[in-house]
Amino acid sequence: MISFFTIYTWVGLAVFCFLILAVAFWIRKYIQKRVEILTAERVALAMKVKEKAHRIHVQYDSDSIVYTHQGPKKKSRKYQKVTVLFADIQGFTRIVEQLNPEILIDELDQFFLHFDELVEKYGIEKIKTIGDAYMCAGGLPVKNSTNPIEVVLAGIEMQNYMRDMREIKMLEHKEYWELRIGIHTGPVISGMVGRKKISFDIWGDTVNIASRMESSGIAGEINVSGTTWQLVKEFFVSEYRGKMPVKYKGETDMFFIKGILPELSLNGEGKQPNELFRIRLQHIRFADMEEAVLNRLENELPGELTYHNMKHTVDVVTQAEIIGRGEEIGEEEMLLLKTAALFHDTGFLVELENHEDYSIEMAREVMQLYGFLDEQVEEVCQLINVTRKEAEPRNHLEAILKDADLDYLGRSDFLPVSNSLYHEFQHLNGDMSPGVWNKKQIGFIAEHKYYTKTAKKLRQVKKEKQLKGLREIDNEKV
Repeated sequence: MISFFTIYTWVGLAVFCFLILAVAFWIRKYIQKRVEILTAERVALAMKVKEKAHRIHVQYDSDSIVYTHQGPKKKSRKYQKVTVLFADIQGFTRIVEQLNPEILIDELDQFFLHFDELVEKYGIEKIKTIGDAYMCAGGLPVKNSTNPIEVVLAGIEMQNYMRDMREIKMLEHKEYWELRIGIHTGPVISGMVGRKKISFDIWGDTVNIASRMESSGIAGEINVSGTTWQLVKEFFVSEYRGKMPVKYKGETDMFFIKGILPELSLNGEGKQPNELFRIRLQHIRFADMEEAVLNRLENELPGELTYHNMKHTVDVVTQAEIIGRGEEIGEEEMLLLKTAALFHDTGFLVELENHEDYSIEMAREVMQLYGFLDEQVEEVCQLINVTRKEAEPRNHLEAILKDADLDYLGRSDFLPVSNSLYHEFQHLNGDMSPGVWNKKQIGFIAEHKYYTKTAKKLRQVKKEKQLKGLREIDNEKV
C-alpha cells in the first residue's frame, strides 16, 4: 500500500519538474525574443549604413524626382561637367552598297555590343545609336570628375578593337570598317523624352561640339576638343591639330589622342592603363568622394557634436596629407591614408555609440561604390581602427593617422578646439566643471605621444607649452 508521504513526494517532484520546464520555456522564449530584437536592431543599423552610403555616392536630391500618373520620373537636370563621345563608321554608305543586309546588321551589332561592354566597364552612360553612329556620355546620372579620362579610355579601346578587326578582315581579303571618334566636355541638360516609348537623352552645345569633333576627325583617330584635352593631358599623349570654328563660340583647339603616357601604360605601349594610372585616377575619384562625404557630415551630423563634426574631418584629412608628405609615403599609401581620415568619424551618421564600428562599415560600403579594390578597402578599415582611443599604431600609416587625429594638441588653436570638445563632452556625458575638465586634459596630454618624426618636429614643442599652460591654470585655482 502506497503511503501518503510517497504520494506527496511524487506530486512535489511533478510540480517541481513542471516549474523547471516552465522556467526553461520562459527563458528560451525570452532569449529568442532578445535575439530577434538584437537581430532586428543590427539589420536596421546595417540598412541605415547602406542607405547613408548610397546617399553619399549618388548625392541624392529628392527634388530631382517628380511624381506623375505614370509613377516617379526624373526631372530634367543640368550637369556642368559631362564628356560626350560620338563614334561614326567611315564610309558606311559605300559599305552598305557592297554587303549583304544580314551580314551588315550582324557586324554592326557586333561592334555596338562590344562598345556597350566598354561603356559599362568605365561607368559611362549609353545615350543612343542612330544608324552607324554611337553616342555615349560620362559624368551622368551620377556626377564625377573622372569622366573625361574614362571616356577617352573607352575611345582608345574602341579604336584598338577596330584595328584588331581590320587586321582580321585584311587577312581574309574582305572589306573592313574604320571609326571616327569625337569627344568634348562641358555642360549638358538631361531628361526623359517620349510618351509611349520613353528614353533618356541629353542636349546642349556640348553635344553639338562633340558631334563636330567626330565629323572633323579622321578614320582611326580620336579627335578631342581643347577643353577635354586640358582635363586629360596628365594621362595621355596627343598631337595638336589646329583650331576649328564653332558657331557662336569662336574657335576651339583640336587634338588627336595617340595613346596613354608610356609611364602610365602596361609595358610602356600606350594601349592599356597600368597600376600607376589606376592610382592617379583614384586620387581624382577621391575628390568626388570627399565632397560627397563632407556634404553629408555637414548636413546630417547631430548638432551636439561640436568637436567630431565636418570641420574635424577636414582637419584630420589635411593633417594626414601634411604628415604623410613629411614621411615621404607613396601615392597609393597617401590615397589610403586620406581615405581612412575621411571616413574615420562617418559612423556618427549612424550611431553615437561605438561609432568606429559604423565608420568601418560606412567606408566599406562607399569605397566599393567608388571603385576601390577589395584589398584597399580592407587596409582602410584597419587604419580606421587605430583612431580608437586606446589603440596603438602597428605600422607607419597607422602612426601617421593617429598623429593626424590628435594633431591639434600641438597647435596654436588648441584652446578653441579643446573648448569645442568640452561642450560636446557635456552634451553627451553630463555636466563637468571647467576645473575637472582641465585636470582631465592635463592627464590626457601628459600621457599622449606623437609617433612620427614629422609630427614630433611640427607639434611636440607646442604641445609641451600647452601642457605647461594648463598646469599653471590648475595651480592658480588651487
